Amino acid sequence: MPRFTANLSMLFNDQDFMTRFERAAKAGFEGVEYLSPYEFEPNEIADQLRRHSLKQVLFNLPAGDWAAGERGIACLPDRIDEFQGGVGRAIKYATELDCSRVNCLAGIGPDGVSDDILMNTLVSNLKFAAGEFAGAGICLLLEPINYYDIPGFFVNTSEQGLRIIDMVGSNNLYLQYDIYHMQRMEGELARSIKTNLARIAHIQIADNPGRHEPGTGEINYDFLLPLIDDIGYTGWVGCEYIPAQDTESGLSWIGPYRGED
Repeated sequence: MPRFTANLSMLFNDQDFMTRFERAAKAGFEGVEYLSPYEFEPNEIADQLRRHSLKQVLFNLPAGDWAAGERGIACLPDRIDEFQGGVGRAIKYATELDCSRVNCLAGIGPDGVSDDILMNTLVSNLKFAAGEFAGAGICLLLEPINYYDIPGFFVNTSEQGLRIIDMVGSNNLYLQYDIYHMQRMEGELARSIKTNLARIAHIQIADNPGRHEPGTGEINYDFLLPLIDDIGYTGWVGCEYIPAQDTESGLSWIGPYRGED
């Protein structure tokens, strides 16, 4: 049976961030993930995790000015020092939160900078980060994101992500496979997950269209989620979707995977 995490950046977000940990635990989740912990002190988050017996599964490296539209800085040649500083910050948080996985968002390529320069910057930054995280016992992930939701995002497909991972050449860099993003970009979800299973360290889910909960769109999760179990995936599955209504009323889809009627 898949182990599901609640993505607290998207679920239960009708209340403040710190309240969402309790609501995730009451909804039956054992793990949590989110985009960014850096607005809070690590001890504040650690207290919520302990209080509600939750496992911190994943968060992102510092991704620049999110409110201004930035979606990562790893490919930006003028932000290398900032990126490297963010690696140290992420290691501090991951260590204090006992989190074994941190995801890297490549970012949106700026106008006037060649793809070669962006790629070289990304690969160099990932080499640095993979080594630093390895020394701390933390796994680094790279996530492809569809270019419909985030136009200009630099890494869009699983094939491209894996090619970049090969260029980095580290055994501490894996793919974060978001089923929603990959449905929009490439389809063939079962084949892609099977083929690349050994290189996937985290899976996220949402349906398409709308990025709502499983069962609201075209993706056959009744097929895919048992398949993930059958082929031996042992990681967590992140519920990174926008509830169609409120979070709790939309969680009926998860019951069968918890052995509930």
